[in-house]
Amino acid sequence: MSTDKRYWIWIQLSLGCGAYFKDIIKDFGSVENLYNANIMEWKMSTALVARQVEALQRHTLNDAEEIIYNCDKNGWKIVTFDDEKYPNRLRDIPNPPAVLYVDGTLPDIENYAAIAVVGTRKASTYASKAARFMSKGAALCGALIISGGALGVDSCAHRGALEAGGKTVAVLGNGLGSDYLQQNKELRGLIKKNGALVTEYPPFTPASKHTFPMRNRIISGLSLGVMVVEAGVKSGSLITAKYAYEQGRDIFAIPASIFDYNFYGTNKLIDDGAIVATNPGVLVSQYAERFASLDLSKLKTVRELVNDMTDKSANAEQSPQIEFDKIARDRAENVSRQNKALQLSGDENSVYSSLSENLENIDTIIEKSGIDSQKVLVALTMLEMKGLIESASGKRYKLK
Repeated sequence: MSTDKRYWIWIQLSLGCGAYFKDIIKDFGSVENLYNANIMEWKMSTALVARQVEALQRHTLNDAEEIIYNCDKNGWKIVTFDDEKYPNRLRDIPNPPAVLYVDGTLPDIENYAAIAVVGTRKASTYASKAARFMSKGAALCGALIISGGALGVDSCAHRGALEAGGKTVAVLGNGLGSDYLQQNKELRGLIKKNGALVTEYPPFTPASKHTFPMRNRIISGLSLGVMVVEAGVKSGSLITAKYAYEQGRDIFAIPASIFDYNFYGTNKLIDDGAIVATNPGVLVSQYAERFASLDLSKLKTVRELVNDMTDKSANAEQSPQIEFDKIARDRAENVSRQNKALQLSGDENSVYSSLSENLENIDTIIEKSGIDSQKVLVALTMLEMKGLIESASGKRYKLK
């Protein structure tokens, strides 16, 4: 029998997302016992440190009741750590979420070969195609595709799964009901009809540069394997790969040009022993014996998947094969741009690095830079005054 949801929401509000609460609960016997203990008992516990004792005093069950009210009002589900619907795979990681907030229908994770697909928000054409078609190919065989709902690789992975008629889960770096990344609103709607939007952050929690790295452990925790599609040396996707390694998950990587710095992180994973993923079969064949639901007879190569969406008669002479040299050429302007950005500092550097030759709206720039809206607007003004960017109607900006 599961504990009253209010107690789990209380501990998550108090200790924060990503807290290592397992030993604390073990020391007190249950989360309810923890709540009902007095301050002296908290201080005497070897599982709690002073700052946690202070944190436990900041919230009450009233705060949890308000969250439950908002979830009920909006049709959002609350899945607590001891709920039978809570994924066992995720429960076993060192610091699982005490609470998951779900919009849609969370698949029975244990019955799926769940594969996470992650990579940069500023995906190259090659990475976008790779994420889409690898995800589509795996989903056609019955795999569950998990990603982060962001721009770039994440969006391509979700769309690939949806094109295959498969299930997909987006693990968000913000609370449900947040107006973050409006341009992906339609995609989120499709995801929750064919899977779920999942987050550990309470409703209406805004996204920040701190929330995304923390949610990455959930992406890997729900999965059997993590495929990194495109990652530079400092890519956040490598954080997910690190979590995957620590959690004992398989790590896959898409190979790319050794001359392209945007793939240095991905290629380093391969050097370190990641499984080279060149077709969907590499992903699903790892789990075929464990999941009868996987149908390998539906396997297709990436080239076949591309051809399925191409008018062969009109494109008979076109080859879907990716040219690695072209990837490097396409990135040449990015190298020059990032060299310029090195002369900038702080928020200006982050905002400048997130822009391209194409006009992008303010929501996209905020999402890519990971900075709050007010600071982004200030940085954009300064960059425009320095003659490095230009603006257009509708609060859109691009590199000059």
